[in-house]
Amino acid sequence: MDVSVLQQPVSAPKIYGKTGVLIVNLGTPDSPNVPDVRKYLREFLLDGRVIDIPLVPRSLLVNGIIAPFRAPKSAKVYKELWTETGSPLKYYGHIVERELQQALGNRYVVKLAMRYQSPSIEAGLSEFQKLGLTDIIVIPFFPQYASASTGSVYQKVMDIIKNWQVIPGIRFINRFLEHPKFIEGFAQLGRKYMADYDYDHFLFSYHGLPERQIRKGDITKTVCKLGDCCDSLQAMNQHCYRAQCFETTRLLVKALNIPEGKYTTCFQSRLGSDPWIKPYTDDVIKALPGKGVHSVLAFSPAFVADCLETTIEVGVEYKEMFEEVGGKHWQLVESLNDSPIWIETLVDLVKTA
Repeated sequence: MDVSVLQQPVSAPKIYGKTGVLIVNLGTPDSPNVPDVRKYLREFLLDGRVIDIPLVPRSLLVNGIIAPFRAPKSAKVYKELWTETGSPLKYYGHIVERELQQALGNRYVVKLAMRYQSPSIEAGLSEFQKLGLTDIIVIPFFPQYASASTGSVYQKVMDIIKNWQVIPGIRFINRFLEHPKFIEGFAQLGRKYMADYDYDHFLFSYHGLPERQIRKGDITKTVCKLGDCCDSLQAMNQHCYRAQCFETTRLLVKALNIPEGKYTTCFQSRLGSDPWIKPYTDDVIKALPGKGVHSVLAFSPAFVADCLETTIEVGVEYKEMFEEVGGKHWQLVESLNDSPIWIETLVDLVKTA
């Protein structure tokens, strides 16, 4: 047998079709009006990965209590968020879709999708199905993995494509909190404000999750303690959302040269009476002036686009809370939105997927 043939380098495979890139954010109501907000809340909260209780009690809770009573209140807040161009999350999503397509070139087809509402994941994948793609890359716009966000996108995509007769190669981006350009993107934004003001403290506020969801992810039942186990990111806790958030903070603190003792990692947006991951952002804020902190620069590194949780919750509500307890100066660092370095991050994620 002539083994020299086996020893020859393998040439790159021929590319027959394009690569589809599905960029997926959480979603937004189609308008800030109560019916559209109620529709959005129902789809979002009926997801079994978001409210992880059995279907019947989940349906009763969402359809009987949360959606009817919360929609009018949420609609008022969405009206504060809405601009002439609509929802910032969707507005920036379409810009990123266009900029990423231009940056990647004609070997790729980029589609924006939302996990809830429009443009839908189904619509984006349906377009891909018609194009004879070689493969598809799915990028959930969540820097840190969580079952309720990234995991839900995975499940939705797989539920759709499992019935396709021909399934191209599918690749998922699990997280990107460690990507140097993602970290540098937020660091650049932070430096802009740090150059103009000497802040007493730096707050890194992430979306919260129920503690039970974090514990469910520890199938060994021995690693997760919801405490100092998050002080480093290792093999056994690498998919823990809380641990990933603390790691994100550590990377940003290093990039910004923030001294120890001058920053806090905390969690916002809790819902219901069950315990959520701690420390809670509102509790942290209320305690700051008593510790001599009178100015805060606040980051929301779980979000890549301005939205209700950043612009309103952190930028407005937490600012008012801080001032009510004696704080003097509060500044929100905006999200990456359509910044060039965010587009560069996505290009890297696509090409190294």
